[in-house]
Amino acid sequence: MNPSIIERDPSDPKKKDTNPLLKLALELGPLMVFFFANARGEWLVGKFPALHAFGGPIFVATGLFMIATAIALAASWLLIRTLPIMPLVSGVVVFVFGGLTLWLQDDVFIKMKPTIINTLFGGALLGGLYFGKSLLGYVFDSAFSLDAEGWRKLTLRWGLFFLLLAALNEIVWRSFSTDVWVAFKVWGIMPITLIFTLSQMPLIMRHSLDEKLQKK
Repeated sequence: MNPSIIERDPSDPKKKDTNPLLKLALELGPLMVFFFANARGEWLVGKFPALHAFGGPIFVATGLFMIATAIALAASWLLIRTLPIMPLVSGVVVFVFGGLTLWLQDDVFIKMKPTIINTLFGGALLGGLYFGKSLLGYVFDSAFSLDAEGWRKLTLRWGLFFLLLAALNEIVWRSFSTDVWVAFKVWGIMPITLIFTLSQMPLIMRHSLDEKLQKK
């Protein structure tokens, strides 16, 4: 695959800035489709009988989630001519585990998807630190400009946070109903992530290169 198709390294001068709202819409859109399809699965099947081939509501939601993810990645390519790293990795996992869910008619696979993704991201961030690389720049480089120590600290915290999300997902899907798990996935993860992100602002301000330049 041509390297230019994949999101460039934050330090690459050729890297294009992405509108944060567009980036958020492309990442949240498939999740909203998943939640709606699970909540209104029977209604959707009534309106579109072809969806009955997927199975029950969670399987309809899984199938539409896969389609929405593919559309979001295609839209990213058409609009900004690049595929962001994290949504791309998430998409691959969605296709693999979603495919297994539909093929075997077992929702365990799609429920384990967030565990796999968050463990993968957390492991990648912490593993990158082990080798002296702060990989979080791929996520926040368009929003923040930090010094090397700031990126290291923020990467460590996000790596641990992703592992925490993986553990929470395991607890919720193993302990509660499918509807509760879907609601947690869509409406619980986002507020938790937002609160965590806001809690990192003091660190970001301390290590912001813009702040240091203004003081000079």
